[in-house]
Order: sequence, then C-alpha cells, then structure tokens
Amino acid sequence: MNCLECNKELSYIDHKNSFDIYGVELCKQHKGRMDKLVNSNKTPAEAIKLYYGLKEIGISSMLEWWDGKKSVDLAISRVKLNIEIDTEYNTITHEQAIMDLEEAMHSFKNGFTTIRIPDVVIKYYLKETVKNIEGIVEGLKVNIKTL
Repeated sequence: MNCLECNKELSYIDHKNSFDIYGVELCKQHKGRMDKLVNSNKTPAEAIKLYYGLKEIGISSMLEWWDGKKSVDLAISRVKLNIEIDTEYNTITHEQAIMDLEEAMHSFKNGFTTIRIPDVVIKYYLKETVKNIEGIVEGLKVNIKTL
C-alpha cells in the first residue's frame, strides 16, 4: 500500500485512517492536506475519491477550483468541465434548483460545462462514474479547442 500522491509506503494505521475517511490511500501528510481542504471548503469525501479515480486513468483535475463566483468541487480545466458533487440531492428545494440553474448559467457564459453528480453514484459506482466522465471529457475535447 502506497500513497497515491507521493508513492510513500503506508503503515497500516495511515492506510486505515485515510481509507476509512476518503476511500483512498494517502500518507499522513497528504491526508492532512485533504483534511484541511475538507474543513475549509466542506469538500465531500466523494469529490476526493473521484479526483483520484480520474487521476488513475490520466485525467488531471483540480479540487475546489475557484470559478470566479464560487468554489467548484472538481474542475477539468483542459476541457472546461466543472463537476459538483450533490450530497443533499433528495432534499432539493425550488430555491436550490434555481440557484443551481443560475450557477450553471454563470459557468456556461464563461465557456464551462457544469455537471452535478449525486454522491451515492460515486460511493457505489466509482468505476462507472469515472468511465462516463472520461467519455464526457473526450466529447468536450472534440467540441472545444483544448488549452
């Protein structure tokens, strides 16, 4: 078991601490960085899991990317794709739906596509989610000039 960031060999405790919270293998230092990110931005653990799932197949993304208006859970800037992880999707109000629509409009006006993914999809179907995002990225590459 090695850290997904620095490839450092993990002790059982480091592996367990990281895997129990984020579902990925991180050393104490990199887990600490993720802890700070979660505490300061309320980043869902599923966003971290998806970040490493995308990294594993060679898709570079950024956690908590600032889009000019708010922080986005994940961004794939090469194809202008923002990914939001919905943690409370089953309790959405009409106010939240309008806010989500306005945020999507703001992103679209700046040339970005925003998709929203329920956290349970990542939690239980990570590989399928990563595969679908890979397809979206490929489609966006065809339709826009990549940076």
